[in-house]
Amino acid sequence: MGGHANALPLTTALARLIDRCHSLRQLQQIHARIIVARPSLGHDATAAVLTRLLFASASSPSSSSSLHYAAVLFRRLPAAPTLFAYNALIRANSFGFCSHLNPLSLYSQMLSSGVRPDHLTFPFLFRYCSHILDSVVGQSLHVHILWLGFHTDVYIQNSMIHMYATCGLIDCAGKLFEVMPLKDIVSWNSMLIGYLRCGELDLALDFFLGMRERNVITWNSIITGFVQAGRSREALDLFHEMLILHDDNVKPNKVTVSSVVSACSSLGALDQGKWVHGYLKKQSLEFDVVIGTALIDMYGKCGCVERAIEVFEKMPKKDVLAWTAMILVFAVHGLAEEAFALLEQMERHRVMPNHVTFGALLRACAHSGLVEKGLWCFDRMKATYLIEPQPQHYACMVDLLGRAALFEEAERLIRSMPMEPDSFVWGALLGACRMHGNVEVGERVANYLIGLDPQNHAFYITLSDICAKAKRFGDVKRIRSFMEECGIRKTTPGCSMIEVDGQVLEFSAKRVPKDLRNEIEWVLDAINVELRYNFPHHDADNLQAEYVRLKFHQT
Repeated sequence: MGGHANALPLTTALARLIDRCHSLRQLQQIHARIIVARPSLGHDATAAVLTRLLFASASSPSSSSSLHYAAVLFRRLPAAPTLFAYNALIRANSFGFCSHLNPLSLYSQMLSSGVRPDHLTFPFLFRYCSHILDSVVGQSLHVHILWLGFHTDVYIQNSMIHMYATCGLIDCAGKLFEVMPLKDIVSWNSMLIGYLRCGELDLALDFFLGMRERNVITWNSIITGFVQAGRSREALDLFHEMLILHDDNVKPNKVTVSSVVSACSSLGALDQGKWVHGYLKKQSLEFDVVIGTALIDMYGKCGCVERAIEVFEKMPKKDVLAWTAMILVFAVHGLAEEAFALLEQMERHRVMPNHVTFGALLRACAHSGLVEKGLWCFDRMKATYLIEPQPQHYACMVDLLGRAALFEEAERLIRSMPMEPDSFVWGALLGACRMHGNVEVGERVANYLIGLDPQNHAFYITLSDICAKAKRFGDVKRIRSFMEECGIRKTTPGCSMIEVDGQVLEFSAKRVPKDLRNEIEWVLDAINVELRYNFPHHDADNLQAEYVRLKFHQT
């Protein structure tokens, strides 16, 4: 009697200790204490405390060892698992990584044991279905929701919208959203993110404009979605609209800034990028590795190498992505020595380069014409870091060898590839043929690529450039006629952008009226006649080649 009378205070003490634990080791120590105290605790109290211990262990889903420990505890509970125990394990394993128990198997076991699920069970089951992209099981769970009467629970409905949208069933998500009796901001955001993930950007924008309430997640979703879809200019417009609202409850955070910097990077909008960088400092937003890396990329693409270096040096922490971004900046600007010096510095800081890092280094060698250095880098990647070259690495090496007019070596490397060469590898060789006017190899490679993708306009245009450079203008006309007959044309019209006074202006062939297009062609014809009349005869063929190339690309 006396031992069981002390069980309540001991149970309370153990529960408080569990709540204060911050490591698996501490939980294991408490577990040992529970085993020792089991006779005095009694069966029911022991089961209750172990279930609480299980929950604490399962609450760290990023730790594989904690999840494994929770799974062991679950299997060895002295009593049948309760709803609380099932929900804890389902939740912990729903994230999809380091799963030691399948949430769907747990749910099936739960039903077989006669344990009735509650409103906390299903959101994590739908999360797991989203992770494994299993809409069939998700739809079966939807039936269970209706059967159990949870179909009006907004938390469950939001998780179902997320599941349907993630699995690509945006119409199902939309129908569910329409019949929801109560919608909160999470409901609206889930639907918005669903449209963006499914690539329905115009529908997403219309939906966004119809939202009465928006929070920072709403704005971040629409801005990031448009940036990732290549509509960076509209993303910047949305960001400016966000700032104009002057809503104290909706202020840009580091996620917003990171996306906007990426938009500036893709547009080459240096002035706007500088303004966003200044806004980051003014608002005292956290300068983390994600934003730092985005700024390095932006300044590098806008040609401000010094600014990129300044950002890099001021970063409090640098991961492999930050180091690689800075190496890539050096690479695209032909600063190979600086790129390799940074690699040495990276190694001294014990940061392991990855396959992207070596891709950047090989690009640096290609842009600087350092063939021997490139071959050394390619070999070191395999020998020192055990990184197996991917197709993109072979493409860089072919580009490097091709720029140096080493066509035999480039083709030998392609033949040695352990995987099938893709269009990027062959495209690098084709680009080198255009650079050096190698008609023989260029025709062979172009015909091979055209056989792989007959509708790709880029292969025909490159081949026509090679023929024009070789003064084979009859072949150029035949290629153009063939493209017109087969309806082969650019799917995305060419465009260029320029930043003037902080405003990005876009010039696109798509928006050029037919009359103006004819006028441009007339001007080209006039220039051609003028050049041929005024320049010496020995330059005529080169001028003619350039004229044909310009006219061909213009149309």
